[in-house]
Amino acid sequence: MSVVKADGYGHGMVEVAKACREAGSEYLGVALPSEAIGLRNADFTGPIFAWLFTPGDDLVECAERGVELSAASLGMLDQIAAAAKKSDTRVQVHLKADTGLGRNGCQPERWSELLAAAKRMEAADTVEIVGIWSHLACADDPSSDVTVEQVAAFELALGVAEELGIRPQFRHLANSAGVIEHPSTHYDLVRCGISVYGLSPGPELGTSADLGLIPAMTVSASVAMVKSVPADQGVSYGLRYRTSEPSNLALIPVGYADGLPRAGSGRLPLQVSGERFSVAGTIAMDQVVLDIGDTVVSAGDVVELFGTGSAGAPTADEWAQACGTINYEIVTRLGSRIPRDYSDEAS
Repeated sequence: MSVVKADGYGHGMVEVAKACREAGSEYLGVALPSEAIGLRNADFTGPIFAWLFTPGDDLVECAERGVELSAASLGMLDQIAAAAKKSDTRVQVHLKADTGLGRNGCQPERWSELLAAAKRMEAADTVEIVGIWSHLACADDPSSDVTVEQVAAFELALGVAEELGIRPQFRHLANSAGVIEHPSTHYDLVRCGISVYGLSPGPELGTSADLGLIPAMTVSASVAMVKSVPADQGVSYGLRYRTSEPSNLALIPVGYADGLPRAGSGRLPLQVSGERFSVAGTIAMDQVVLDIGDTVVSAGDVVELFGTGSAGAPTADEWAQACGTINYEIVTRLGSRIPRDYSDEAS
């Protein structure tokens, strides 16, 4: 299953889904029903799985259009059943057990109750139980014992289902980190998220390059202007940066409205003319400044914000480290003002 939620982790849901299907990925996974309907509206057939909804969400269109849904409580299951009845169709469901993450998922003490209710609904031809699943909490930490504990908890949940005569087509637990680091979590289906985009699931597992992954996204901009300034020139809001000597400043027309973390002020690396520079001073809504010294840079020159890391350019991993966050946040927060252009070229 290729996970394409959050607009394909900022890369563009529809284009990513096309590439994944062309590459042989059977399932597409999203968080929200609206995302699943967006895929159907883009003419995607085949299995689409959505797992996060609230009592106010209308699931009828999902039922009508064959979207598979997750139930982690009796309330969620009842909501799915109501949509199935209203649409006069049977909805394929995946029942989710909480194996330790403490987030979405049915607690062990309520698991039998959820299974029994789903089995009754299946007998009534309202739902079809096609999956039992859970989600890993610490698979990106090789030193943690939690994944072993979660596999054991998942096995117990599967055992309870087996006792009730429930044998789903798919048992799934692994996320990207599970796929890479924990073969015991693979079962019948794996859910690949961040790794689909060529990014590492976590620094403890290594960088993208360490894992043999190539980041799919390169973000670039153009220099808007270059100007010469004297020593002690203040730069950007709060004048938190001052030039140490006469220098040149390059203005880049991107800012936190485009997804650059303001927390990276003074730290985010960018590359222009083959050299790296850290953002000088505060990241503004629409622009950042680089103190380029005597490096020859002209208006219109390409600035690489982050990408594959080739030729010394920064990566999303480095941006995440600079901001005290994770690469997931770096790519998913990119704003709509940054156009997405797609290429089949590996370069």
